[in-house]
Amino acid sequence: MSQGHDHDGMDPGSMSDSGMHMSFYWGKDAIVLFSGWPNGSLGMYILAFFCVFLLAAAIEIFSVSPTAKRGTHNPIVGALIQTCVYAVRMGFAYMVMLAVMSFNLGIFIAAVAGHTVGFFLVKVRALAIASQNETTPKV
Repeated sequence: MSQGHDHDGMDPGSMSDSGMHMSFYWGKDAIVLFSGWPNGSLGMYILAFFCVFLLAAAIEIFSVSPTAKRGTHNPIVGALIQTCVYAVRMGFAYMVMLAVMSFNLGIFIAAVAGHTVGFFLVKVRALAIASQNETTPKV
């Protein structure tokens, strides 16, 4: 029994021979989420870039739980709505994680930028609501 880490006789370089990158790289020749996509096409790579960006932004936007006003919903319905939003958010998060695992720097930048823009939008909205509540006269 060998004490080495040869992974059943495979040499360490053979993983990269399969086309899967094991470190960050630049280029449009990436596989993002689905086999054959974007398939080396610059237009499809740009589409993949924007899809990852929008998914990451949506994750941040969905991080704000919908708030139900008292007496308007059954608690079970409110919990079910929040659970569905959470499930969608987690699905998006795993899709972004898998896209970033392509090790393509453009896709990584799209994910970080999407999270950043989504976070910014959520905070701007929260600050606007807080500011509006402070200026609204209490009756």
